[in-house]
Order: sequence, then C-alpha cells, then structure tokens
Amino acid sequence: MSATDAVFAGSIPAIYEQYLGPLLFQPFAEDLAARLSGITRGRILETAAGTGIATRALARTVPPKVEIVASDLNQAMLDMAQTKLPAANVTWRQADAQNLPFEDSSFDAVMCQFGVMFFPDRPAAYREVLRVLKPDGVFLFAVWDSLDANPVSKAASDSAVALFPDDPPRFFERIPHGYADENRIRGELQLAGFETVAIEHVEKTSRASSARDVAIGITQGTPLRGELEARAPGRLSEITDKVAAELADRFGDGSFDNRMRALVVLVHR
Repeated sequence: MSATDAVFAGSIPAIYEQYLGPLLFQPFAEDLAARLSGITRGRILETAAGTGIATRALARTVPPKVEIVASDLNQAMLDMAQTKLPAANVTWRQADAQNLPFEDSSFDAVMCQFGVMFFPDRPAAYREVLRVLKPDGVFLFAVWDSLDANPVSKAASDSAVALFPDDPPRFFERIPHGYADENRIRGELQLAGFETVAIEHVEKTSRASSARDVAIGITQGTPLRGELEARAPGRLSEITDKVAAELADRFGDGSFDNRMRALVVLVHR
C-alpha cells in the first residue's frame, strides 16, 4: 500500500461524505446495521468508521442503551463524523485497528464497513478484533466485490486510468476492490484465530444524481486524488471534468442507477 492509499485529509472528508456517502456507502451501512439489530445491550466497536455513515445507521437501529464506540485512524474523518451524530451513546476514538486501545473481551460485536482493505496487516487487525470480542461476540464487515461487479465505480476508475496510460492510477483496483477473494478472506481470518467464516455476496442499488457528482466523489473524495495530483499537479478540476464527460457518455447527463456488489463477512468468536 502506497503512502497515499489511506490519506483522508484536507477537503476529502467533506467530499466523501457529500458525494460518496449516498452513492456507495449508505445502502450497505443500513444492511450491516440491520444484521446487528439483535444486540440490545452491551457495547459495539466500529473500526474504520470514516465520516460515520455506518455509525449513524447503527445508532438508528440498536437501542440507546447500547454503547457504540466508533474509531478511525484518520482524525479528520472523525471530526466530520462527530458533527453528524451528537448521540449520548456514541463515543468517537482515534485508533489504529491493528493495535486497538481497548481491553480484552470488552465488546459484544465489532463492525467495519469497507475498511479492512486499507489495513496493512489484516491478520494483525483480525487478531485485535478477536482479542477485544467477548465470548460468543460477532465480527461483521463488508468489502467491495471486484470492479467488474461495480460498473459505475469501474467506469470512473477506467476513465482516470485512461488519462495516464504510461503511469495509470490504479487505486480502486489495488485497494477498495482488491480484496474480493473469499479464500484469501477466510485464510486471513483463520490465521488470526477465527474458525467458522460466513461470506455472502450482497447486491445493492443507489441512485447517482449526475455523472459530475460521481466524478467529483471518485476523483476528489478518495485517496485516488493523491495519485492524480501527483501525476498532474494543478489539474484536478480538469481531470474531474474529463471523468465526468466519460461517465455522461456512458450513463447519461441526468440521474442513473448505481448497481453495486459487496461481500459481507460474519464470524463468531
């Protein structure tokens, strides 16, 4: 993973929240939260909480007496998240998922939406989850399926790649959509000490408001931005315009459906 792969700073959190939240993350946030609706007491830890999209869905789903600890490595993302959810049962905590600052057996569930792909040492992060889970606790997370199974994201990524044929920016292939391998997921979880692993392919559809909004979210609201700016300093707006034009050619100038597929993984301690 390169130095820019996990950078969510500057204007990225606000753009991520506004443009990518409803497009990519909200449908799966609601899906994950619903899977934890049976938890009626105790504590839930969320890792890689980002701007709190899944946190908000979880807070709407579980009773207020359930304590939610939402953590992320990037303080800028948490700063944005806190402005969106001033709930008494939610605590925000900057933390490295590979070295969690929590006691053993202290959570009833751990949830992570589209974050484990960014962990440099996933088995280490999984071992930390195992450590902080109570006996019979659950670990629930989602990762993106391949780019081919997510056509809008693929089209946006392909458009950016095509602009730099000699040095293509492949962030989306390498990180967000680079962990769609069931055998690899199972193997790393088992290496960490988990045994039974259930993996489900889940499809969702959101509504993209426009090709330009998708282009802004993808090129300016993710770490792809760092790759683009490194290759073409001062030309981010121009690149966004070109990606938007390519998306409009394929999907139209107005709103359009965004079909998505992810892998939802559930393991028990």
